[in-house]
Amino acid sequence: MSIAAYSDALDKTTYEDTFVGNLSGLAVDHDGSLLAVSDRSSLFTLDRRTLRPRNVVPLATETGAALDSEALAVDRDGTRLVTSETEPSVRRYDRAGRLLATLPVPAALRVAPAGRAVANQTFEGLTLLPGGRTLLASMEGALAGDAAGVVRLQTWHRHGARDFRLAAQYGYRADTGLGVVEVAGLPGGRLLVLERGFTAGVGNTVRLYAADPRRATDTGGVDVLTGQNGDGVRLVGKTLLADLVHCPSLGATAEQPQPNPLLDNIEGMAVTGQRRHETHDGHGPGRLDVLLVSDDNQNAVQRTRFYSLRVRVG
Repeated sequence: MSIAAYSDALDKTTYEDTFVGNLSGLAVDHDGSLLAVSDRSSLFTLDRRTLRPRNVVPLATETGAALDSEALAVDRDGTRLVTSETEPSVRRYDRAGRLLATLPVPAALRVAPAGRAVANQTFEGLTLLPGGRTLLASMEGALAGDAAGVVRLQTWHRHGARDFRLAAQYGYRADTGLGVVEVAGLPGGRLLVLERGFTAGVGNTVRLYAADPRRATDTGGVDVLTGQNGDGVRLVGKTLLADLVHCPSLGATAEQPQPNPLLDNIEGMAVTGQRRHETHDGHGPGRLDVLLVSDDNQNAVQRTRFYSLRVRVG
């Protein structure tokens, strides 16, 4: 992996009286523009080259309440699929931000007491796999009762043009102290997985993995994920692509302690381009152009920072 550039151009800016920050998810729209969702219930359209905002639409629940919107994917028809971490939920919106539908969510993945999920540790990542038939959302943290660090990845399969129905679920082991904050689908059924953590006085840890759920056990009917060998559950396999602490700093500065001043609270990720090459299984995407963004939490010591990466996935 290599880092080509970073940009703080949008840090602490506003657009049409809306704060441009708290960015938690990225996606590429059908016209090539960049979509960025804020966890304060705003969806921005950005110029892909300059990152300048071109539009913003508010998002809301069925009752008109704001969302804790964390991730998004663009469906075939241009509608936007957006997660909210509160319940959690996946909702479908049109381009103007009008709510169209809500997808079903397994009971166990709902925040306690309705389910076993921990507040603020739910649907942080979302991706539509190549081909458009499978949608996948990633939990940030483990369910109550599951082994620490073993999170669940939930999928839905398409039925008809817009109907997604619950499908397989998988277990994925995040590194100690880290959570899954974003996922991106790759050709052949694999995933890019972004893991992130924070330690006070030290800063952020951010790692990028290639993951393969194709041989993993469907855990939808498994009450407890022990994470132990011999329990009959095969977790999603993963391979480290990059630990961002080892990236060159590129002259970046940080307002709080960081092991690398380039790092911040990175939460969003999108694959913006790829150059294919053949691999051992015939499905390798080759080199990927990947864009990351950090969530500044509207905090003076954090930044809205974009990172342009080149990632080779063998």
